[in-house]
Amino acid sequence: MKVEYDPKYDLMNIEFIPEEPIAESLELEGLVIDYNQDGRIVAIEILDASSRTKSDPLGQLDFSVIREKAAV
Repeated sequence: MKVEYDPKYDLMNIEFIPEEPIAESLELEGLVIDYNQDGRIVAIEILDASSRTKSDPLGQLDFSVIREKAAV
């Protein structure tokens, strides 16, 4: 997973599947969800990120990873 913020365009991008072709995009109130051909989420983009989150969207970035298997 890769998280990027472009201050010039005020765009935050969260990429789940790198270098995967985007087959379809859905925009919902300033969020763009990109899907691949199989319907899996490739990336989520946040438009006008600083006004939707905080003035410095990556300023206090903190990741927690929980490595438990999902219930089937």
